[in-house]
Amino acid sequence: MIAVEERPDPGAQIAGLIFAVLLLDPDMVVREANPAAEDLLHRSARRLVGERLLDVIGLDDERVAHRLGDADARLTVRGMVMRCGERAMQVNVTVSPLATHPGWRVMTFSEVGQGELGDEGRDETTLRAPSILAHEIKNPLAAIRGAGQLVARKLDEKDRPLAAMISAEVDRIARLVDRMQRLGSERADPVEPTNLHEAIRSAIATVRAAGGGGVELVEEFDPSLPPVLASRDALEQVLINLVTNARDACAGGEEPRVVIRTRFVSGLVSNLKLGRAIRLPIEVTVSDNGPGVDPSLRDHVFEPFVTSKSSGQGLGLALVRKLVRDMDGRIGHQRDERAGLTHFRIHLPLAREEGEPA
Repeated sequence: MIAVEERPDPGAQIAGLIFAVLLLDPDMVVREANPAAEDLLHRSARRLVGERLLDVIGLDDERVAHRLGDADARLTVRGMVMRCGERAMQVNVTVSPLATHPGWRVMTFSEVGQGELGDEGRDETTLRAPSILAHEIKNPLAAIRGAGQLVARKLDEKDRPLAAMISAEVDRIARLVDRMQRLGSERADPVEPTNLHEAIRSAIATVRAAGGGGVELVEEFDPSLPPVLASRDALEQVLINLVTNARDACAGGEEPRVVIRTRFVSGLVSNLKLGRAIRLPIEVTVSDNGPGVDPSLRDHVFEPFVTSKSSGQGLGLALVRKLVRDMDGRIGHQRDERAGLTHFRIHLPLAREEGEPA
């Protein structure tokens, strides 16, 4: 049996939580902040402590701000828009008064749309199902295609376009099946030190070559960033999908614009892979000024077969999330209504220098 003195104290337990925790005094001044709060708010505890809460964050919902004025009120809000500096995010919030200390409260935040916590096992089961189905579909598809080619040789010239259409549709279904299989694959591409900006520029060049002009693609890079630990092919595929989606989303608007931004975010941690804590300090953001994802779909954008496109299959973002996870990274989606921007943010691990401990 573990001795009481060997157990983590309450401070250590709060520090280990994966969601942000703030301790507020009766004047709504921050008195404690755990590491997850530092990560979410992009401020150190030293800079947070002593600041009034509403000087640290901005709230678009006046009802929530009013409710915070009642020191005895409990509060639970899902999908609230919160601002920290110029950054906007959707968060779930709880506020719990401390009965033993009147006026003091504990406030928690967890970011919405990450799709990384609590659902990984469910997702793996969900994604394997279409992969198994895809495997069963491939054999009859090959037979249909072969039969179509044989029939085409015996048809009159005027009827051959019908046979060609059969082959073309079979090929289209085969490509969809390939994407379903890749989505359900348990094998990840090997990772290695990768130049992030080279991968982004290659992806942008691919998107430009595919057409769809009229949308401005803007690079805002931090040139000092070191290599990331990633699969170059998988990273390019992720970026091609995200930039293409962003371009399509804003293409019909005035002055359509997609911004691809990179930066270093100190201290961000994601608990992945058998409980290992992996630092994810490299951030890539793809932003567009389109109308955004339908609000009813925003919490489900990374799920398979969810799409707002009339011609989409809903596999692109599900595949993006899988590839990012395979590289031990995280991806999230946020809508900033005030700025009229949609953001997809990827966080990736650094490539370790030779000899550096894991």
